Amino acid sequence: MTITAAADGSALGNPGPAGWAWYVDDDCWAAGGWPHGTNNMGELRAVLELFRATEHVDDDLHILCDSKYVIDSITKWMPGWKKKGWKKGDGKPVMNLELMQEIDAAIAGRRYRFEWVKGHVGHRLNEAADIRARTAAEAYQRKTTVPEGPGWTHGGSAEAPSETASEPERAEPAAVTPTVVEVDEPRTAPVFDAEDDGALFSLDVEPTWHTLTLEVTADEHERLVRRAREAGTSVEDLLRSLI
Repeated sequence: MTITAAADGSALGNPGPAGWAWYVDDDCWAAGGWPHGTNNMGELRAVLELFRATEHVDDDLHILCDSKYVIDSITKWMPGWKKKGWKKGDGKPVMNLELMQEIDAAIAGRRYRFEWVKGHVGHRLNEAADIRARTAAEAYQRKTTVPEGPGWTHGGSAEAPSETASEPERAEPAAVTPTVVEVDEPRTAPVFDAEDDGALFSLDVEPTWHTLTLEVTADEHERLVRRAREAGTSVEDLLRSLI
């Protein structure tokens, strides 16, 4: 059997109030965050908590992720970083080191593959994870209760996410070769990517964003989500279409 889940992160202001979420279906998802963090931290934490939530489930894990930084970090760059004492090619420390090391421990012996999906184009699982991650970030921004979700509900046993959870001792794992599936997207001018040990440039260019915060009621939020789904787009793009 294969578990298919989306993992996503969100940071308001980047850095700012940040959230993470993984999502399988409406009955099986989890979310959390911090008062201050980055989008990359949210993306990484979502993947970490997905691995932790499924550590007692003997199924392959198919992870949908819209962050090539996360996918490349785990599947391409991490082995080289470890050999260099968790340093990058320029000798500088790896960014988000603690999260990277926790992920490295969590994936040991696991059967998994990543699939890159383009964000904010109406992909059902990706949008569901994105909405929950952003909702968590907004809760930290407003200092309200964070909707943490039901957690893992599809068999097996897993503890709820914990900021201080320690990793269990593991037997020496067999070698696992991750698989990455990517979908072509339009490319723009290259920029320097300091995270990539193997290449001087990355073709992934993030646009400049301005954050607009809009307070809505729970009913208004439900209507926005429903209308976005009916239109086959995200809530953000639905609102952006009105500009």
